[in-house]
Amino acid sequence: MPPFENMSGSAPPSPHTPKDKIVIAIDAMGGDNGPAVVIDGMVKSAEKNPHIAFVLHGPRSELEPLVAKKKALNGLVSYSDASGVVSMDDKPGAVIRRKDTSMYSAVDSVRAGEAHSAVSCGNTGALMALSTLRLRKLPGVDRTAISILWPALSKQGFNVMLDVGADIQADAKNLLQYALMGVSYARYGHALERPRVGLLNIGTEEHKGRLELKEAHALISAFADDAGFEFVGFIE
Repeated sequence: MPPFENMSGSAPPSPHTPKDKIVIAIDAMGGDNGPAVVIDGMVKSAEKNPHIAFVLHGPRSELEPLVAKKKALNGLVSYSDASGVVSMDDKPGAVIRRKDTSMYSAVDSVRAGEAHSAVSCGNTGALMALSTLRLRKLPGVDRTAISILWPALSKQGFNVMLDVGADIQADAKNLLQYALMGVSYARYGHALERPRVGLLNIGTEEHKGRLELKEAHALISAFADDAGFEFVGFIE
């Protein structure tokens, strides 16, 4: 399995997307507090980054008046009308069969090349299932992973942590893949030229932990030089 370099598995944007913009598909109906909070988040993102635009997925008649009140979003938002909503209680297996939802629509716009990425604050299990089904996994990735930015005392102020919820049955090979995905995200998403990788365990001593962790320790260590990262061993 080669080191990961480009973590984007989506199709290129369609000719209708602005050439100078990174287009983000937004599930407007995801989350606990409705579309107004999602749109407020879009405003903050637009103010921080002038190079992004949005495709907003959900009931257009409800979303357009909310967006119209936000001057920071003028000319940056297009719409994909979707009437269905994925609730936090919906089972992933049922969600993937419903093509009318804002979440399905947002993920599918990446597949169609209308957006570079999709964002949803909704049902995590449903989002992972939909993304895996519609966008597929990259070659060499056996299991999907959720990453977060974990606050830290390092210079950048955070660590990239994988996996935080998509899987509870990772073996040594999966843990190696998580390490490589985390390295690529740190390198290309946060400009860390040579990321440091640690493997979470119940102690820092090499004899501690499950067999899968000990095997992963050896695999990650063997990949460190070729993949251009520093492996610091077990952390707790």
